[in-house]
Amino acid sequence: MDTLTQRFDAICERMENAAIRSDRKVDGMQLIAVSKLHDAATVAELARYWAKHSSLCAHTPAFGENYMQEAREKMPVVKGMLGAAASGLRWHFTGHLQSKKAKDIVGLFDLIHSVDSLKLASSLQKAWQSRVASQPIGLHEEAPAPQAVLIQVNVGREEQKSGVDPDGLEELVNGIAAMPELNLQGLMCLPPLSEIGAASRRYFVMLRELRDAMRARTAQPLPHLSMGMSDDFEAAIEEGATLVRVGTSIFGPRA
Repeated sequence: MDTLTQRFDAICERMENAAIRSDRKVDGMQLIAVSKLHDAATVAELARYWAKHSSLCAHTPAFGENYMQEAREKMPVVKGMLGAAASGLRWHFTGHLQSKKAKDIVGLFDLIHSVDSLKLASSLQKAWQSRVASQPIGLHEEAPAPQAVLIQVNVGREEQKSGVDPDGLEELVNGIAAMPELNLQGLMCLPPLSEIGAASRRYFVMLRELRDAMRARTAQPLPHLSMGMSDDFEAAIEEGATLVRVGTSIFGPRA
């Protein structure tokens, strides 16, 4: 059976090959190792290897979590295992987020992938304001950076799935852009589960075209496209993904 690091190496190689096929540079994309439901020791093991072999997957180690409580318990354990090396880790929240959880997530993650409404964005804004108010800034200290976020788009227009409808995207982009507490970094999508592998490509094209249209109509740079998972990340890279979220193909099946 392949080891954790062998599986990681294989994903990095596939990312590089996909970048070559699409005439892109591999350092223009970031792998997010989705570590939900995997223990802290496994995450720490991969983080050490990733940091040591920094030429693989180009960027600093980045991990994705979907469940707030699990992440809040796991992250300090990983930090304790890694010591000073933990400062280089990046944490992404890739799961569904409810407005009532905004106060728990702001400042905890480097990037939130799943903002899908003005209500949620407003809750994050207020949580950021409360966080700053509760931690007075000293004379020589800088204010906390705005919370970086992505907008989740429901590209398949599925009733049961989270994400803003494409028709409502412009309003949400403009709304978040008007909130200085949030730093809008781009768009994210989850294609329909029935559209796996190469069948997902048309949804990646759709998200890229939506991003390009929003750039033209709102003047927002929207540098990131978070799209592609274990079954389809190569197609996503070929269609312009800058963030790919791979879990099972790195960590193996979840318990």
